[in-house]
Amino acid sequence: MAFSWNFCAIAFSLLLLLLQQQKFFVLATQTSNFYWGLYLQVHIVYMGERPHHDPELTTVSHHEILSDILGSREAAMESILYSYKHGFSGFAAVLTPYQAGVIADLPGVVHVIPNRILSLQTTRSWDFLQVKPQLINGILSRGQSGCGSIIGVLDTGIWPESESFSDVGMGVIPSRWKGICQEGEQFISSNCNRKIIGARWYIKGYEAEFGKLNTSDGSEFLSPRDAGGHGTHTSSIAAGALVDNVSFMGLAQGLARGGAPSAWLAIYKVCWSTGGCSSADILAAFDDALYDGVDVLSLSLGSPPPLATYVEDVVSIGSFHAVARGISVVCSAGNSGPESQTVINTAPWVITVAANTIDRAFPIAIILGNNQTLMGQAVYMGKDVTEFYPIVNGEDVASVDADEDRARSCDFGSLNETLARGKVVLCFQSRSQRYAAYAASAVSEVQGVGVIFAQSPTKDVSLSFGIPCVQVDFILGTYLLTYIESTSNPVLKFTQTRTAVGRQSSPDVAFFSSRGPSSLSPTVLKPDIAAPGVNILASWSPYSSLVYFDDPQNQRPLNFKLESGTSMACPHISGIVALLRAIHPNWSPAAIKSALVTTASLEDEYGLVSMAEGAPHKLADPFDYGGGHVNPNKAIDPGLIYDMGITDYVNFLCSMGYNDTAISSVTRLSSPCPKLKGRLLKLNLPSISIPELKNKVTVSRTVTNVGPEVSVYTARVEAPPGVNVTVKPSILFFDFTRKKIKFKVTFCSLFRVQGRYSFGNLYWEDGFHVVRIPLVVRPVIETFYADT
Repeated sequence: MAFSWNFCAIAFSLLLLLLQQQKFFVLATQTSNFYWGLYLQVHIVYMGERPHHDPELTTVSHHEILSDILGSREAAMESILYSYKHGFSGFAAVLTPYQAGVIADLPGVVHVIPNRILSLQTTRSWDFLQVKPQLINGILSRGQSGCGSIIGVLDTGIWPESESFSDVGMGVIPSRWKGICQEGEQFISSNCNRKIIGARWYIKGYEAEFGKLNTSDGSEFLSPRDAGGHGTHTSSIAAGALVDNVSFMGLAQGLARGGAPSAWLAIYKVCWSTGGCSSADILAAFDDALYDGVDVLSLSLGSPPPLATYVEDVVSIGSFHAVARGISVVCSAGNSGPESQTVINTAPWVITVAANTIDRAFPIAIILGNNQTLMGQAVYMGKDVTEFYPIVNGEDVASVDADEDRARSCDFGSLNETLARGKVVLCFQSRSQRYAAYAASAVSEVQGVGVIFAQSPTKDVSLSFGIPCVQVDFILGTYLLTYIESTSNPVLKFTQTRTAVGRQSSPDVAFFSSRGPSSLSPTVLKPDIAAPGVNILASWSPYSSLVYFDDPQNQRPLNFKLESGTSMACPHISGIVALLRAIHPNWSPAAIKSALVTTASLEDEYGLVSMAEGAPHKLADPFDYGGGHVNPNKAIDPGLIYDMGITDYVNFLCSMGYNDTAISSVTRLSSPCPKLKGRLLKLNLPSISIPELKNKVTVSRTVTNVGPEVSVYTARVEAPPGVNVTVKPSILFFDFTRKKIKFKVTFCSLFRVQGRYSFGNLYWEDGFHVVRIPLVVRPVIETFYADT
């Protein structure tokens, strides 16, 4: 035994010595994260712009780096997962921390990034946005329904048989398209058509983290086919074909269509229904998409705070190279609202989308035993529930080992099956139980026949299949509690849910939508814009869920489904961007974002100031919706734009304090960082955000005239409370020779106080165009003062 122990110790020491000398390494199998006690992990070696125009030479250089570190070409080939060679240079490989550190110190390496797992984050919505073919000068008509644009979607894949992806009436695939239709499980080349013109799937990074994906249980497909439904949903929102007479179990019935129904779709499956999205796979998809020739990239995914830096976050890296090539990148803002500083995907070169509501509701009547009728909301079209049932308070049917607080909110395992069976249970939202759907599952588990969930007001309605789940506010919940306690035999019954359009004020910012300011770069206002993301009906993978309408034996697949999230808001903007590109093919991604932000609305459809759902509700501000609620038809003709190019973004990265050598590698510029002060505030964004205003700050912006060549614009300011704002010059004169004009905005705090954020607006007006940007200011005395 002593001999064996000594031998192992000596062998291990020799192994470490060889590793330190960088001469020898044998890779463990990808199903194991350890090799001889050394932790293995996928690392992304990001090397910036390509040193060679020939992708194959770039790949050879990656293999040479790994061969030198690992000791042989064979070890390098087994270690490497992806060679990024089209849009930028880099590779993903399975490495020990020591090897990753050695590579990080090599010339030409910008950063070595550990692999991360990111998570995923419509019959009425497009009409609500006035994106209608009936409007002759509207964005849908003028943009020819997106004809000529290619939208790339990074998500869970696609269900190609859906009617939303029919290629009837679609144009010939453009000759500039270089993408492929990658085959796999239950997906062959003929599943692509003149609508889905490309499809790829990425699994190497995922499997290196979690081991080989077993699809024998039917949970996934090793192909572009969508098992979960999310990617099918987002793709059809962005560019789905027209499908008539669509509904969700009879609700929300109408014509389903995408925002750009004539645009082509390119599918990049980077997320898996069994466990998320690998950053190594996402970066590989970016690399291919840039080579394939997409015009717009749509990403309804991300990772919650703390946020990775812009040179470590793969979405920021991939989108930087995409925007440098004129590709607009649209990302979801996250679903961690209503808490502040939770917004994700905050790079200034991407369009970050918050979620808002539309004017469609799903009312259901609650009829009490005393003939009193209350109104709630529910999405339920199951078995007949029109007979009276007893109603009980969750707290009164608590299980023996559960405390009253958990039972009151109907947490899992907190209810007594004997006491709850056959009854409707009243549950109250709590910090530990925020969602009606979870309460419904807990009640269904103990054989309850229905749930009434009292919560903070929201228009987001949970789906319920087995039992009705009716959402009410705390006022009605308390009224019901009083009825229960004051009645000897409290009973109630429900009516069927119906669809009501135009009966509720909208848009409001959704409760779940992540809020600003950006925790990484608060001088960059995020989110940028808000779009519909609540109860959106769109195509779904029938494979992902079988639901029963009246009894468990009568199960049917879902071809269309209602979903909520910033994941749904993101492809709305992606579709609009495709339309704008068709109208203005020479506009940069920054120009398109500017047009969206400066023409956005701050009011609901009745002219009332928009609200933000929360606890409590409040007036919406730029941290909720950025520039406001998207107004697609106005974005066609913004009058002025705040344009930017890659040099502006490089200056921003320099001001963020990133290594000059690293930025040189990213951009291939010899001296990327000029010695300029205050560049963080001078990035030419369609907003001004000053997180630390001590005394006086002057910020410059440049506007480009895209309206009538001879135009005169006058400034109008709504100053943030407690701040004096002046604009010079206050009048802008444009003519045939003067297309761009620079102006300065000076902010002066009226109080010496450690203040809070306040909001205002700067308008440029010519009598027809109203070009508005939000102003966000926080007066401070101390720098780096926490906003508590």
